[in-house]
Amino acid sequence: MSRYSLTTRVATREDAPVLAELWSDAVRRADRSEQIADLELVIKGAAASPEQRVVVVEYDDQVAGAVHLRIATLSPINLEPCVQSIHPRVFDHSRRHGVGHALMEAATAFAEENGILHVVTAVPHSSRESNRFMARLGLAPVVMYRVAPTALLRTRISPQRQAPGVDGTRSRVLAARRSLRRARTERLALPE
Repeated sequence: MSRYSLTTRVATREDAPVLAELWSDAVRRADRSEQIADLELVIKGAAASPEQRVVVVEYDDQVAGAVHLRIATLSPINLEPCVQSIHPRVFDHSRRHGVGHALMEAATAFAEENGILHVVTAVPHSSRESNRFMARLGLAPVVMYRVAPTALLRTRISPQRQAPGVDGTRSRVLAARRSLRRARTERLALPE
């Protein structure tokens, strides 16, 4: 047992700089001061809503981890209520001290307080340790959440679509050459 105790509490505005560091890969790409301002708004919004809570866990009087809790539905088409445990994170130097358990305990308690039967969370696909931890707690994988920039998706969905004002002559010439090559190959392959 650790000689340090864990303290779980609701986040305050003063926690925003440390949360910006903890969630650096989850917040929008912006100047650090803008990220801190964003998190101050998130904390303020959660404090004003009975359906949200930002929880921090302190280890040795330092913020060791945090999670954003939100009451929602399982999906837009499955209206079963759930508590979303959004970005449960623990600083690397605080791992293996019970911080992750304390964060998920906070999610479970929030669900129980509100009479909700399901807790949902998402951890990075590449984080083997996080996925194993969640599996040990009984959280099963249900879906894989995928994200792509809109511009990249557009190029993959309709690669032949030309941008406005761009001459499509080159692509039409290449397409015609491919068609001729394909037709020639098919003629040579036919038995006589």
